[in-house]
Amino acid sequence: MIRLAAVVLDDDEISELQGVFASNPDYWRLSGDLEPGAVTLEAVRDMVRAEAGVEGHEVLTARDGNGALVGYVELLLNHPRDGYPWIGFLLVHGEHRRKGLGRAIAGAVEARLRGCGATAIGLGVLENNPEALAFWTALGCVELDRRPDVAKGRPTIVMRKALGSDVGG
Repeated sequence: MIRLAAVVLDDDEISELQGVFASNPDYWRLSGDLEPGAVTLEAVRDMVRAEAGVEGHEVLTARDGNGALVGYVELLLNHPRDGYPWIGFLLVHGEHRRKGLGRAIAGAVEARLRGCGATAIGLGVLENNPEALAFWTALGCVELDRRPDVAKGRPTIVMRKALGSDVGG
């Protein structure tokens, strides 16, 4: 079971988040958002605080049944282009990948958004990240468009998933 909670931003949690971020050097190489070998506490704190400070965004930790931090999620609750909530970022701790946690975190996000009345979610996948594309496609997301991302102009695949009324999506 995955429990999502708003990021606390205290030193202990930032330290835990640094572990999650640092365990994903391949993602940082693809995105260019952080230098893979320099995922410092300050860089993580700055990145998380910047996102947490934006109105209409939620920044969440994902913890397993034992309370261990296993993931991180950024949500945009109402995308200005389509009005749907979007998953802006979902990161699973590198040591826990390929164990179903990404699917469980995505399911918890879907349930959270469905509970708020959302009927679909959107997200963008960098075109240079075929592993992420395969993951989201396996979860039922479909490609809608290809366009540069707003933040850095990187080639991005825009996807959407309809949210059914059942807990399984």
